Order: sequence, then structure tokens, then C-alpha cells
Amino acid sequence: MADLIKTPPEAYLIFKEELKKAELDKQRLKEEYQAKLRDMNSELSYLKEQITSQQQMIKTTLNYASRLEGEINGLHSQIEEGKKRRKGSFH
Repeated sequence: MADLIKTPPEAYLIFKEELKKAELDKQRLKEEYQAKLRDMNSELSYLKEQITSQQQMIKTTLNYASRLEGEINGLHSQIEEGKKRRKGSFH
């Protein structure tokens, strides 16, 4: 009878082994999750960098287009002024 008390029941040993497996599986899943999270954060950081670069390129393009528009308007004004002078000199 003393031997029965010292030896844990088989169900307990099975439960203990299953618990150990579950803890290992939980740790493995946690590590996989953290690796995927790191990958996603890295990709998100890259995408943010790309968006920032594209926004800067759009801003530069708009500034350039605005400057060209001003130059074209100035050139148009000079042409109109030149036409008026020529018309006025013939009279």
C-alpha cells in the first residue's frame, strides 16, 4: 500500500505530460507570433517610408508645376505687352 501512495496515478502522469506539451506548443506559437509581428512591423515601416517619399515627390512636383505656371503667366504677359507696344508704334 505504501508503494501505491508514492507512485502517482497514470492519469496524473499523462496529464502532466500533456500539460508540458501544451506549454511547449504555447511557447512555439508565441515565438511564431512575435516573428510574424516583427515582419509586419518591418513591412509597415517600409511602406511608411515609401509613402513619405511619394508625398515628398508629389510636393516637389506641385511646387515645380506652380513655378512653371508662374513663369508661363509671366511670359504670356510679356508677349501681350510686346504686342501692345508694336501696335502702338505703328500709329
